[in-house]
Amino acid sequence: MPIDAAKALAAEPRSAEIAWTRKDVLLYHLGIGAGIPATDPDELRYTLESRLHVLPSFATVAGAGSPDVIGGLNAPGVDVDLAKVLHGGQRVALHRPLPVEGRATATSRVAAVYDKGKAAVLVMRTDVADTDGPLWTNEAQIFVRGEGGWGGERGPSARQEPPSTAPDKEVERVVREDQALLYRLSGDWNPLHADPEFAARAGFDRPILHGLCTYGITLKAVVDTVLDGEVARVRSYGTRFAGVVFPGETLRIRMWRPDDHSVRVAVSAVDRDDAPVLADTLVEHE
Repeated sequence: MPIDAAKALAAEPRSAEIAWTRKDVLLYHLGIGAGIPATDPDELRYTLESRLHVLPSFATVAGAGSPDVIGGLNAPGVDVDLAKVLHGGQRVALHRPLPVEGRATATSRVAAVYDKGKAAVLVMRTDVADTDGPLWTNEAQIFVRGEGGWGGERGPSARQEPPSTAPDKEVERVVREDQALLYRLSGDWNPLHADPEFAARAGFDRPILHGLCTYGITLKAVVDTVLDGEVARVRSYGTRFAGVVFPGETLRIRMWRPDDHSVRVAVSAVDRDDAPVLADTLVEHE
């Protein structure tokens, strides 16, 4: 069996020194569609170094060599075909606002391995801290098709009942044709998002957008629409990747405010009859 759950869970945490500059932040923001219109003062907060603040989802790519999703596939006890891998979900918890530039230590480990029958799910946890203390914690759920069925723990279900009321806010965001090619420059080089032949081997008729790109597009929409552009108000942000996005499509982002400290979100692909893209999505904020 390619995944040895006991070996993966028993492995020592791995640490890496990471660093990022404002150039990395600017590139990430462009990769999730910031800067349209280019001279909009609200967009300049993401694209102009003299006004720059950091969208919290940047934590998923900061120091592109940090041990996270791809690192989880190189963990002891894990040997899988990249073509069978999908990013199942992501959550980031912020301990304080992200600095525009920084150096930190990222410590990563396989926190759980679940048997979903026809697939396995690896939960990869990465804690990041600098000399002033904890910065953020990333938790990625890595879905590996065809690797379940060994009788392991199935794990918790994160699925929630969707809201039954009309959304409080709704926006649409167009995904550029070259969005995946731009986003991958922040560090996710999986050929699934660029190479048509590799995408075909994985069962897609063309390359798909990175799930974490949709993740960033969505958080930016929530911050801009509900949180008055104040990125520092975000405390945590989690989602389940419910479907794929193809570059060139339009996303419909619906938002509900059940209380003063959270926003529930659902994202769908307008071009495919509102096919679900992100589900069970929650932004917690101050």
